Amino acid sequence: MSKQAFVALVTCFNDDETINYEATRAQVRRQVDAGNNIMCAGTNGDFSALTFEEKVRLTEEVADEVAGRVKVIVNAGMPATFETLKLAREFDRIGVDGIAVITPFFIACTQDGLIRHFSTIADAVETPVYLYDIPARTQNHIEPETARTLSRHGNIAGIKDSGGAKETLEAYLAVAKDVDGFDVYSGPDHLVLWALQNGAAGCISGLGNAMPTVLAGILNAFNAGDIAEAERQQAIYSAFRTDLYALGFAPAMVKRSLYLQDASVGASRQPALLPNSAQDAQIEDILRRYELI
Repeated sequence: MSKQAFVALVTCFNDDETINYEATRAQVRRQVDAGNNIMCAGTNGDFSALTFEEKVRLTEEVADEVAGRVKVIVNAGMPATFETLKLAREFDRIGVDGIAVITPFFIACTQDGLIRHFSTIADAVETPVYLYDIPARTQNHIEPETARTLSRHGNIAGIKDSGGAKETLEAYLAVAKDVDGFDVYSGPDHLVLWALQNGAAGCISGLGNAMPTVLAGILNAFNAGDIAEAERQQAIYSAFRTDLYALGFAPAMVKRSLYLQDASVGASRQPALLPNSAQDAQIEDILRRYELI
């Protein structure tokens, strides 16, 4: 089976910070044209700054624009199981390919609590559920044995690992090898090819917002068996990541780099990133070096 790339799509905003749905649709088309699938309302999509109603409409707009051409996964995760469940049911109604559930944030969870949380969501919807682990942001980590327990649930289809450590990714991949129908998607941009070579079903990348064709190039080359070309594209992707992420909070840097390519995407919702002319000049220099502007 071919490996798949998803881009953790940015949410576009107007100057007054309301969502610009038309600009968001344009970003969807850009990713579809590159050959990438879509994840919306994730970390790179400012999900923690979106209201319930905005997430529902955003998902409707994205799904409508995609129109079945690529796959769509949407993140429903919130601190409380109650709200996560309400969102998941809305996304189930809309009809997407997968519902990602980021670990609860702010609330410290036990592993048993995480099992109950994810199982409750998976029990309530027909759409496949994907666990979403990003402990640096949520302070809650899905232990590999917890992932193994949850992998046996008939409606939990995999996990997005955004922890950044090969050791954890390897442990999740070991679960996937033992459990049919449980897929691992790598989040860290520098590990795309490594994850594919070690059994991942694909990746879900934020950096692909700024460099969609290179991300698609890694997957296309790998799927074609051209490892040398995949390595070449990954080297470009990793170097761009290193240069860009050295300047600040990664999702904010991705959004700003995209803004400097296309101002219609708008800024991030405050307080993630305020305009900074010196930083913009640094980002523009990086974009020129990689021939993105």
